[in-house]
Amino acid sequence: MALLGDRTRTPRGASAATSSRKRFARGSFAREHSAPEPPVRTASVREPSVREPSVGKSSVRRASRLPGLALAAIGVAAASSVHLLLPAVPMLTAAVVLGIAAAHLPGLRGLVRGAARPGLTLAGKRLMRLGIVLLGLKLALSDVLGLGWATVAMVGCVVGATFFGTVWLGRRLGLPGDQPVLVATGYSICGASAIGAMSDVRGSEEEDVATSVALVTLCGTLAIAVLPLLQAPLGLDAGQFGRWVGAGVHDVGQVVATAQTAGPEALGQAVLVKLLRVLMLAPLVAAMVVTVRRRKGAAAVEKRPPLVPLFVVGFLVMVALRTTGWLSGGVLDGAARVQEVLLAAALFGLGCAVHLPSLTRTGVRVAALGLCSWVVIAGAAYGGVLATT
Repeated sequence: MALLGDRTRTPRGASAATSSRKRFARGSFAREHSAPEPPVRTASVREPSVREPSVGKSSVRRASRLPGLALAAIGVAAASSVHLLLPAVPMLTAAVVLGIAAAHLPGLRGLVRGAARPGLTLAGKRLMRLGIVLLGLKLALSDVLGLGWATVAMVGCVVGATFFGTVWLGRRLGLPGDQPVLVATGYSICGASAIGAMSDVRGSEEEDVATSVALVTLCGTLAIAVLPLLQAPLGLDAGQFGRWVGAGVHDVGQVVATAQTAGPEALGQAVLVKLLRVLMLAPLVAAMVVTVRRRKGAAAVEKRPPLVPLFVVGFLVMVALRTTGWLSGGVLDGAARVQEVLLAAALFGLGCAVHLPSLTRTGVRVAALGLCSWVVIAGAAYGGVLATT
């Protein structure tokens, strides 16, 4: 037993030396039989390949928007031509219809959904914001005060009843996404421009925006033909009819086209009341931003939208600038033309996002919401006009 114990115990130094020889042998064997390691690339070799793609991506991104922007420019020219040939058709309405047509024509469908998509999306968002900013030059605070506080309160009640009533009804009908809120904003404020502003702060899906714009544009276009037929049966004089149109029709161009049928007095009253509704875009958007902030919670502080979006600030600045009286009539006319072109390009881009097969899945519910909301705003505006005149 003693001899066996002597053979099993080894000195500590000898054990360490044996382990070292074994590890060295295993390392040598592994190096001899393993695959050769790939050469290490130096920073000087890798540096050009890192720098070049960033420049290339920026150039490609800018170039990818050109087909869509060019198509939007063609759409604006076509909408302007339609308006010149048929003055009763507003340019902005024609732009939406042409955009929808382009999205479904066999020759253009592939371009609209493919190479032109980035530029059309840019037009529908960025150009819409610029158009909203310039829209502020159409409104002066002195004009609003000239209407009287009773009219201001009436318009506020009409806007509130239309917005909350439409949202409530849209939820009951089961419309998806942001469609109830967007339709309510378009009906209660100023059509497609208000939809663009609201969708920006809510981060709405492009399909919801396009569907809402199509519905509001369709109903506003129908108002041009329907409301003048109701003036006599409802017993409205020219001034009352103008206020009713201004409080109940969506887009500024549609208001002008509808009210001008009753003469200059009706047209002047309609534009003033309508622009008062436009002024309410800023507080409505600010209130929606607060709602979005609360919904996101404290975990998304960095992603919260600003309380007053930059384009809304620009809109208010333009209102203040118009109020000063510093701008000449020529400048205001030029700004109005630029604003119409920007909005036409934006609406053409949004029209190109409309997909009729998808729209048919909620078509009946969307149409029901549009019709009911139209009745709500027309009825509320009519009651308000009678109460304030």
